[in-house]
Amino acid sequence: MEKVKKETKQKIKLPLNKELAELDTSFMNEHLGWEQPEYINQNMVHEFRGYQEEALRYFHYSQVNEVFKFRNINHVLFNMATGSGKTDLMAGLILYLYQEHDYQNFLFFVNTNSVLNKTIDNLTNKKSEKYLYNSEIEIEGERITIERVKTFPRTQSKNTIYIKLSSVQNIASDIFTQSENSMGKDDYARNKVAILGDEAHHYSASTKSEKELEQSWEKAISIILGAREDNRLLEFTATVDLENKSIYEKYKDKVIYRYALDRFIQDRFSKNVKRIQSSNTDEENMLNVVLLSEFRRRYAHELYRTYVKPVIMFKSQRIDASNEANQTFNTLIDSLTPQLIREFLLRQEHVGNERESETLSIAHEYYRKNDSELDQIVREIKREFSPGRVINANDSDRGAGMLEKGQYEALNSLESPANLYRVIFAVAKLTEGWDVLNLYDIVRISNYKDTKGDKKTTMAEAQLIGRGARYNPFILDGQKQYTRRFDEREDVTPSLILETLHYHTINEPQYLKNLVEALNDMNLPTGTDEKNPLIDIRVKKKFTKTDVWKYGKVYYNQSVEITDDYYDGLDKYGIDNRSDIVIPWIFSSQEVGYKDNIVNGNYVNTKNMAIEVDRRYYEKAMNRLTFYHFDNLKRYLPQLQSRAELLEEKWLNLHNRTIYAVTPISMKQVDLTPMEKLKIIETYLLEIAQKIKKGYSNERGTGKFIGYPVKEYITDYRKRVPNYDTSNLLRERNPQKVQRFVIDEDYFVYDSAIINLTEKQLVDRIGERVAELKKQYSDVYLIRMDENMHRESAKNAALKLHQFSEHTQDVHFERFQPDFILYLQNAEFFVQVFIEPKGINLLEQEQWKEDLLTYINENEAELLFEDDVQGVKIKGLKFYTINDGRGTMKQLAQVVLGHDFDGLTMHNQIELQDE
Repeated sequence: MEKVKKETKQKIKLPLNKELAELDTSFMNEHLGWEQPEYINQNMVHEFRGYQEEALRYFHYSQVNEVFKFRNINHVLFNMATGSGKTDLMAGLILYLYQEHDYQNFLFFVNTNSVLNKTIDNLTNKKSEKYLYNSEIEIEGERITIERVKTFPRTQSKNTIYIKLSSVQNIASDIFTQSENSMGKDDYARNKVAILGDEAHHYSASTKSEKELEQSWEKAISIILGAREDNRLLEFTATVDLENKSIYEKYKDKVIYRYALDRFIQDRFSKNVKRIQSSNTDEENMLNVVLLSEFRRRYAHELYRTYVKPVIMFKSQRIDASNEANQTFNTLIDSLTPQLIREFLLRQEHVGNERESETLSIAHEYYRKNDSELDQIVREIKREFSPGRVINANDSDRGAGMLEKGQYEALNSLESPANLYRVIFAVAKLTEGWDVLNLYDIVRISNYKDTKGDKKTTMAEAQLIGRGARYNPFILDGQKQYTRRFDEREDVTPSLILETLHYHTINEPQYLKNLVEALNDMNLPTGTDEKNPLIDIRVKKKFTKTDVWKYGKVYYNQSVEITDDYYDGLDKYGIDNRSDIVIPWIFSSQEVGYKDNIVNGNYVNTKNMAIEVDRRYYEKAMNRLTFYHFDNLKRYLPQLQSRAELLEEKWLNLHNRTIYAVTPISMKQVDLTPMEKLKIIETYLLEIAQKIKKGYSNERGTGKFIGYPVKEYITDYRKRVPNYDTSNLLRERNPQKVQRFVIDEDYFVYDSAIINLTEKQLVDRIGERVAELKKQYSDVYLIRMDENMHRESAKNAALKLHQFSEHTQDVHFERFQPDFILYLQNAEFFVQVFIEPKGINLLEQEQWKEDLLTYINENEAELLFEDDVQGVKIKGLKFYTINDGRGTMKQLAQVVLGHDFDGLTMHNQIELQDE
């Protein structure tokens, strides 16, 4: 039955959307190549993403193209995923309709006060951090004013956009029972009006009472739309059930653009979504999620020197169950002790198995390794999760109205550094209008009767998961990125917790079956967070019979010990302590957007403002950060005599430097509060702490390469394959999805490899060149150097490269194991080539690795070998990217053959001639 259902979904036809998509590439389209007007990006806080530009372009075609000249496309629906920026698109459409089609009157309606209040801030409240326009709007030299009104004025001012924002209930009431200061049909006929309807799925009902209500709402909106031929109705929703025949008939000719949740997640604009299934009690799940949440915060702080405040939501079926869970949670935190955590971790270890949660096991291991710090950790947990930082949102008299009453502002500013809330207890699902980004854990409380969950319940929970998956941009290396960073990296599994929403659920078979079906219906890609079964990766028996196996070696450079007296200043850690300090503070404290220029570090409408603070701020900040407690500092700064000395010239050198914060142009020194100044200093100190940790090592690389016997170091190993068990899209389209590939060809040393598509493509590209390579080398082998090969062995440390240039500006003492070695040998010499495939989005932040590889390649004279080693050449290539966009294979040919590979395309031959 499920297959039939999926086939039905594929057959859904949306004539208008299809027609516009075809028009978008047709040479018969007189508007082909139409570009989004500059005034939209110039006047909005957020630049449009590609899909938003496409949605606007489709709407433009519908209004101006000759194809639609006699069809009057006056009612359209934008079906776009939660979190994809529907309100941004709406704001851009307002400017477009005003400038291109002379609309001054806009009516916004929705059915919940939460969305209404949010949209009032988005479109009309300049003082709100969530305001979507620049403080001043200017188009073609004219200053444009946005005015919120209750009724559209009879006499309309030039350069003014009038926006009436109301609930659909009030609009319908005004239409059918007109009173003073309300708007009836005639008022909407006086001047043309663009109607903007949000959360349109609420206007498609199923029960009789809902249908009656819907008909009154729909009739009212229809009256307004029909008041003039040039009135327009633009509806927006993330959820439209086109499987429902009546809804399909209603909207099939109105859906103008679709950007569904599966594509939104696939394009990496959201968090990953994982399910943690457990048979624990609610109290055990509470402690697990608290430890996980605090691990997220500490991990971001300690590894990436960035501030992330993860929020937990505990979801119950009934208010009394939710309130009871709230009390249980408060008691748990109040009674928490280091010994209780130790005993809990021991119990979890005993019940662990092959398929336990990988994320929880990583978090548990963190606390085991930091057992000596448990006293401090417990103190921080008690502070972070105290009752004052818990919101009980069960104050609504409506099942779906979580944000309708109290604490609205707190719930809508959870990302703000000034907002300290970490936990929410609620019955209602995440309502429309809750734009929280830093929700990382949703925990299903099981203390109610319906543990199995009927289809309606599990569908609501699936929608909750979808709404909770909004991406939380965080600052890394001074930059904020608005798509996931870590998807393509196998070496950063713990880092995935910063980009993953976990849904902690009960381990009840029927409930899980219904939930997975609901997720599949939404095509929402999720997977169980578990340690998948280990797969054996074996060296081919045929390879073990070769001379390369018996006598060959692989080479990595040797490291030498660094003594403590080397670290006599911050420059030895690769830290610049001479230049002024610039902290991108504004982007860590303001409401996030997704401007490309932020990602590129090209800050606009900002300035560098000097921060005036005295020594007390640094002392206070160091007291708040455990890294700067003196006993810890001595671990990394062995030559430091006192904490006070850290501020002096050879260390932070603060007397000779100025610290700047990137702030809005309009901000003045007096606008910064003492707490904000303290946070700026803390941000700087966190960055320095991370650089000190990275720059401190008891060893560093040399130019001497040591050979390790192939038969001892190239061994069988076991590895897990990541598994996503929902969403066809993820299975079919993800170019970086890791999977197992069986590789039969003799040139590949192992029987298979667990790699992503970029890596598999490299394997295939080299396979295509084996015959050509064998003209010069009798032995040609590609070796996958997997981290799992010697994970628990001292050999793991040997199979690593280290920086060894004396003049490296970007110091990295951490070790690096390139993913592949190409082993080439003939009668005269042996060539070992290090090759590292890389996702394009990781090129910049891992540039130091490529620099190391190219340094090896370009400085052959500096490489030393043991006295008896002759005829060995070590080479390194620039990163290989998907479809070899950087010409790595061409570089390989030049390095090992001295000329290009045969069979270049005509295009490449022309390029060579031009050179």
